[in-house]
Amino acid sequence: MTSEALDAGSRAVAPAIAQAELSRGPSRLRPPRRTWTIGRALILLALIACSVIFIYPFIWLLSASLKPRSDVFDNMLIPQTITFHNYLTVWQQAPMALWLVNTLFVTVLAALTVAISSAMVAWGFAYFRFPLRGPLFGLVLATMMLPGAVTMVPVFLIWNSLGMVGTLTPLWAQNLFGSAFYIFLLRQFFLGLPRDMFEAATIDGAGNWSIFWRIAVPLCRPALVVTLLFEFQAAWTDLMRPLIYLRDASSYTIPRGLKALLDQFGFGGDWHWEIIVTASVIATVPMILLFFAGQRHFVQGIATTGSKG
Repeated sequence: MTSEALDAGSRAVAPAIAQAELSRGPSRLRPPRRTWTIGRALILLALIACSVIFIYPFIWLLSASLKPRSDVFDNMLIPQTITFHNYLTVWQQAPMALWLVNTLFVTVLAALTVAISSAMVAWGFAYFRFPLRGPLFGLVLATMMLPGAVTMVPVFLIWNSLGMVGTLTPLWAQNLFGSAFYIFLLRQFFLGLPRDMFEAATIDGAGNWSIFWRIAVPLCRPALVVTLLFEFQAAWTDLMRPLIYLRDASSYTIPRGLKALLDQFGFGGDWHWEIIVTASVIATVPMILLFFAGQRHFVQGIATTGSKG
């Protein structure tokens, strides 16, 4: 067969090949269909079951807050008689607005102070090279092994000698010295940052404080958000320290106020459980809203912090 015949044959076959490629092209760009296997279906069912288990107590609490006194414990998620009078009564029976303000004051200061102080200590352990850095960091982590009951009495005596018992100061001022858990978390994040960037900033004339505040802190924003959310939740739900340090009802936080309502209307009182469950809903809703507002940053911070170090 001559070369002219071969060229003619290839020219004749080329359009067919091109047409076949075009017909197969879109299928290659099309995303693969998700096939539902038995394992995937079981995982989905398990996640749905866990979600129902975790959300059921709050749904029950919300439903009970909308019921009259006689129907609080009927275990029906849809109330037969819906009433919003409980939400008016709880504001009349207790200074809920004042308790919310006190709690917000304590939680904001506690979250900010522990985030700033822990970040500074973590930056020192991550960036600077000094003798006994490892043993000192191990000593900081060792403080997490101490139960809170061990230091409860000495810390109370310190605040009592300073005349701070009965005020809100002991509820947040301890965070000025950082937290071992948050120091560890932030240090691991700082160790994942490129050190060459900080050395370049030093060559450009930046001081240690400028490097920390202008470069390191913005880069560790996800980890700081996780720290703020964790501490905000811990301070918002803290009951032990308000029980120890607060004396006057005007300085109560939400958890301490709920304990007072439980003593007054619950086991040792008039058995008005509709007031207690309604106050519990009011105390829980802000944390739910906070989580939904910071959910993206929270998940990002957990993921990025877990991949560092």
